[in-house]
Amino acid sequence: MKGLILFFAMFCTGLTAMAALSVQGTYQGKNLYVQNPMDDEGFGYCATKVTVNGDIMPGGTSMGAFEIDFSMFNIEIGEPVFIVIEHNDGCKPKILNPEVLLPRSTFSVESINVSTAGELKWSTSGEQGKLPFVIEQYRWNKWVAIGEVQGKGSGENNSYTFKATPHSGENTVRVVQTDHSGTKRPSSEVKFVSSTSKVTKTPAKVKNEIKFLANGSSVQTRYEIYDAYGNIVKKGVGSKVNCSNLLRGVYYINFDNVNEKFIKN
Repeated sequence: MKGLILFFAMFCTGLTAMAALSVQGTYQGKNLYVQNPMDDEGFGYCATKVTVNGDIMPGGTSMGAFEIDFSMFNIEIGEPVFIVIEHNDGCKPKILNPEVLLPRSTFSVESINVSTAGELKWSTSGEQGKLPFVIEQYRWNKWVAIGEVQGKGSGENNSYTFKATPHSGENTVRVVQTDHSGTKRPSSEVKFVSSTSKVTKTPAKVKNEIKFLANGSSVQTRYEIYDAYGNIVKKGVGSKVNCSNLLRGVYYINFDNVNEKFIKN
């Protein structure tokens, strides 16, 4: 009985508190590298086990740094991965390049077209991660984001649609993706001529409100208002803009496909 109690006490003393570090993302063809310090007692290394999508990584972790080689798990590029690194409490391994699991913009546009009503359709191939497509419209001498469609992220052919709100005259639109690198990847541009009537604003000298009209009737349009220093003070989509809270002075307004200056009284 004494021997049993002694064994149980030795067993409990040998137990080490454990913790886990997890990371998930999308396999992009590159491996993860892990810095593995000594545990807090100095008798071994911190990490004790690594699993990838539930499968144990072979080879162990008894080294100061190790590589998580995804090729050992038969994972295809674009597949989701979930990594768990079990480690002793009191120390923590460090993943040196977690950005390799972030989705990259890799799409190729197979076709893109837009109707005269502004219905944009495009198809892609080669997507390797779920990233949003931002739809941009060229107006006011710059590209303006007008909407977003979530990418499907698979490597197969994918099709998307978006209804753009046209301005009068010729319209130019495109789709853009931006990944963790911060680099924009735009599609080719497509153009269409809208039957939308030209929009005007009233009054010329503004006191409380700006109204947008087309053929004498109230109409909605996208707009931006800047102060004399180039700071944007209002933006949106509507048939009128409340300007009562603007200070007196000179302002610039973008609406429909034109730029104008106005005085706030």
